[in-house]
Amino acid sequence: MKQLLALFAMAAMAQAQNYKAERISDHGAAVIRLFDLAHGVEVSVIPAVGNTAYEMNVHGHNILWFPFASVGEFQKAPQMSAIPFLAPWANRMDSQAFWANGKKYAFDMELGNVRGANPIHGLLSDSSLWRVTEVTAEKDSAHMTSKLEFWKHPELMKQWPFAHEYEMTYRVSQGELEVRTTVINLGAEPMPVSIGFHPYYRIPDVPRDEWLAHIPARRRVSTDSRLIPTGEFKPMDLPDPFPLKGRTLDDGFIDLERDAQQRAHFFIQSGGKKVEAIFGPKYQAAVVWEPNNADGSPREFICLEPMAGVTNAMNLNHAGKYPELQTVAPGGKWTESFWIRTSGI
Repeated sequence: MKQLLALFAMAAMAQAQNYKAERISDHGAAVIRLFDLAHGVEVSVIPAVGNTAYEMNVHGHNILWFPFASVGEFQKAPQMSAIPFLAPWANRMDSQAFWANGKKYAFDMELGNVRGANPIHGLLSDSSLWRVTEVTAEKDSAHMTSKLEFWKHPELMKQWPFAHEYEMTYRVSQGELEVRTTVINLGAEPMPVSIGFHPYYRIPDVPRDEWLAHIPARRRVSTDSRLIPTGEFKPMDLPDPFPLKGRTLDDGFIDLERDAQQRAHFFIQSGGKKVEAIFGPKYQAAVVWEPNNADGSPREFICLEPMAGVTNAMNLNHAGKYPELQTVAPGGKWTESFWIRTSGI
């Protein structure tokens, strides 16, 4: 009996050691690393630059596009890469204002924290305001949780006058990364939810021209010359799966096909290697971006972007063209996840 108990204890200890979480300094940057040792997965997050997960190494290969020599270089001059968080709105607005609860809110463009004639990607993609609240490993996972208290910062509230907070958890378990986000409304009015992520995926050591992609959508979003949705939709017309070679995309998709858990499965694959992005049910839309360089050569990534709603959702909703806009009630919470997993890498 003692030998049996000892074997159980050793097995439990081995399982606990499969997961590890640590705080380190890398090239002068404070970094959190999460390890799933049994599956060869290591995720690195830099809280001070948008709480961005900039590496998801699978057996030593980063499946995220991260064009920097080090995380220190990224911290000094951030640019969109890896897994940026887009909030309080994702993608473009059709004007320098938005509608919510029947009221029009104009951006103060002189503050300098709203980008573009058609404001894009919110206010937080490289924010230094995240505070890490938990870093831990358990027998079946490792995770970190961070919080951003939006309501404390006048330069943010000036642009988006809804008192709220974000809580984000990165969790590795069974070879998979979960990114779980909660929006907490501290205000007295419903707050529109139009957040999203802009993950940059790659298949290591395989040129993009050799990739196939799967988009589980029944309809595409029609847009104008600015890539702003018109409020009209058209049937899905891409092959399944479709080759990335010879095409570019910067398109929205809705009416996603879902499994029994109401999750939508996107993927890229080539030569037995596969990277899959899985959207929870409250991510109602997707944007897929597959650009080329200026010389026409392919950029070695594709973005499969989980979105709470279509681009310009608040203004389309006010115009009566997008009734699916989500909101979070006063004192309420909105929570959703997306997951990343791989095979053959």
